[in-house]
Amino acid sequence: MKLKYFNKYLLIHRLFLFISLSLVCCKQRAKDFSAAVPDKWYRNSIFYNLDVDVFKDSDGDGIGDFKGLSEKLPYLDSLGINVIWLSPFQPTPDRDDGYDVTDYYGIDPRLGTMADFDNFIAEAKKHKLKIVMDMVLNHTSIDHPWYKKARSDSSRKYRSRYVWSATKPKDFDKGMVFEGFQTQSWSYDEIAKQYYFHRFYDFQPDLNYQNKEVQEEAIKILQFWSAKGINGFRLDAVPFIIDVPESGAADPAKMFGVLDSIVRGAKLIDKETLLLGEANVSPEENTDYFGKNGDRLQMMFNFYVNQYLFYSMAEGKTTTLITALNETRQKPKTSQWAYFLRNHDEIDLGRLKKSQRNKVYEKFGPEPNMQLYNRGIRRRLATMLNNPEQLKMAYSVLYALPGAAVIRYGEEIGMGDDLTLQERLSVRTPMQWDNKNNAGFSMAKQTVRPVISMGDYAYHQVNVASELKDRKSLLNFIKSLIRIRKSLPEIGTSDWEVLNLRNDAVFAIRYKSHSGQITIVHNFSAKAIEVEIPLTGKEEVLVGEQRLEAKGKLKLKAYERLWLKG
Repeated sequence: MKLKYFNKYLLIHRLFLFISLSLVCCKQRAKDFSAAVPDKWYRNSIFYNLDVDVFKDSDGDGIGDFKGLSEKLPYLDSLGINVIWLSPFQPTPDRDDGYDVTDYYGIDPRLGTMADFDNFIAEAKKHKLKIVMDMVLNHTSIDHPWYKKARSDSSRKYRSRYVWSATKPKDFDKGMVFEGFQTQSWSYDEIAKQYYFHRFYDFQPDLNYQNKEVQEEAIKILQFWSAKGINGFRLDAVPFIIDVPESGAADPAKMFGVLDSIVRGAKLIDKETLLLGEANVSPEENTDYFGKNGDRLQMMFNFYVNQYLFYSMAEGKTTTLITALNETRQKPKTSQWAYFLRNHDEIDLGRLKKSQRNKVYEKFGPEPNMQLYNRGIRRRLATMLNNPEQLKMAYSVLYALPGAAVIRYGEEIGMGDDLTLQERLSVRTPMQWDNKNNAGFSMAKQTVRPVISMGDYAYHQVNVASELKDRKSLLNFIKSLIRIRKSLPEIGTSDWEVLNLRNDAVFAIRYKSHSGQITIVHNFSAKAIEVEIPLTGKEEVLVGEQRLEAKGKLKLKAYERLWLKG
């Protein structure tokens, strides 16, 4: 009985503590700076996302491959990253750059063989690099053997693996992902004589996760790649996997039990397997995807903060960024946010108000061909900002945020984009290694996608080899940031507070732990400013050229960043 009453007391105490902390967080200040968190390999990792087909070609056919990627592992190791996130590399008709899979258990033959993949995994381990692969479980290619059987299957064994309707649903033209490029989410199949559901393009039919066989197959796929040495999975389009399309496009029911099953099954081979979710949801929904006890997705991309970060950079004011950080503060201790600036898709601004989104468009993507899906921008970061100091500030902010950092290939050298390419392919051009033919990517006459060869961001000027030689280059700046970030595990584990310096152009965040405190300050303004910050004057300057005073008066140049320890 004593244990029973003690547990009841403990529950009440924890509830009171949670409420207290929530109230304090609303004031941008956390009370407990040294709360212990589980030591998980992903919490402080630096993730590097790349597409194998545009990274390095080893055999001169114009397409990147696993042998070429293996050759470049020393470079990736030298950057200081911990994790390589591979975009889809399974067999595909390639109508959506690999996100239309025809075989979940194979390697796209253009990229090499399974033996090449195995060798890559072995070499990555030698460099102590973990590998996360993109896993597209929401849908298959319309050319997948499952769908071919499903459309002609009178027994319904395979047909029930997809979502069908005998009649055209009333909301057949709602719920599309690619607005402006899709006109409907239900299309008629002439062979099946029924309508099939596709949240994405009509050649990507959605799988039916109400079917237990589909759930079991998804788990089998994850276990197969886990046994091959994959350390984690970036789950594509998580909210759509667990949607019930028949419940309506506006607010479909969710099957979180399906997510629970997938997570449990994925960890049977390796309990440390990471599930990193692409779930662009509201702050109120975060707990549903992390799980109340952190027992669902260990990590999610913080799309919410990303959108307000771009708005803050466009406006030169940090109020909305700080609000977004506080709104996404609460999460289970075992869970972690993945912060990013750019990824393989458009910058999604869909959660901003129309006036805010237009402000970002005006500043960073004013031309119609720079915008996409009525919600985003299809440009690389360097071309959007077009200001070396603001670019460096943006990356400094990324590594200062309270979570793991994700960088896209080529961003470390400030690669540009090719707006002549369709949709999101504009930011998926070949990696620029040097100023030789095809940027050192390939010796072929024709490459899988054109190398950027004209303008300020042409490979003759923007490439790895040139920037390695330049002490003041973006590449060396980011290598330095990564090294400093890795030396400060407090950023990924300790609690944090945003300092109120009474200047809305300033973003100042402080981390406290038993070993001391880290203070990081950024000026989002294009003008020099002066702020006063509580300092001892004895802090070590990790980034910046400031001479500190005990009173803490700082003069910050336009887009200046300052990292202090102590």
